[in-house]
Amino acid sequence: MSGLLPEVIRHAIGSRSLYGASESFGVVTLVLLVLVLLEREALRVAAARPQRLAALSAVAAPLFVAGLVTLLIPDFTPPLVKAIVMRHPLDQDIPALWKKLDPVLGSTLVFFLPCFVLAVISPYMIRLAARRLESVGTISGLVYAASTVGSIAGVFVSGYVLIDLSLSAIFRVTGGLILFLAGLSLVMDRRMARER
Repeated sequence: MSGLLPEVIRHAIGSRSLYGASESFGVVTLVLLVLVLLEREALRVAAARPQRLAALSAVAAPLFVAGLVTLLIPDFTPPLVKAIVMRHPLDQDIPALWKKLDPVLGSTLVFFLPCFVLAVISPYMIRLAARRLESVGTISGLVYAASTVGSIAGVFVSGYVLIDLSLSAIFRVTGGLILFLAGLSLVMDRRMARER
């Protein structure tokens, strides 16, 4: 998702670009590293309160928020990015420091919440599914295998299906899919509760 930021920015501000590809790669890497650190801390805190990690429906609210934010990215990103870039005077060059920091700021404001929520899902599913310590390895292997299959499928869907859509449509489809997963987690939780 974060790799789409330069394209979003180019559409948002027209002729004035948000700098080069090397900065974009560094920004994505930095934002993802911060996400990993925060994900680990969130899971450490959640593990201290196992009674709060009891249901699949607990992921519905965060998924709903992430889906809604992703769905609305085409609407709130252009004014946000324009505000970031256009705060620099048009008649002057953008300082080198801000050429590095503006993409970080833009990426963080646009993608942080959805990426953070989606990054926490796999470890949460492992915690939810592993009832005994002996099964953690098997369960984590299955969850990450499913994640890998989903990632591979996502590459093909992106490369052969979504490539023909506009950037706004891609975000709307992705947001709709995340909202669908939020609803599905509620339905599955209710069905599993009846089976118990």
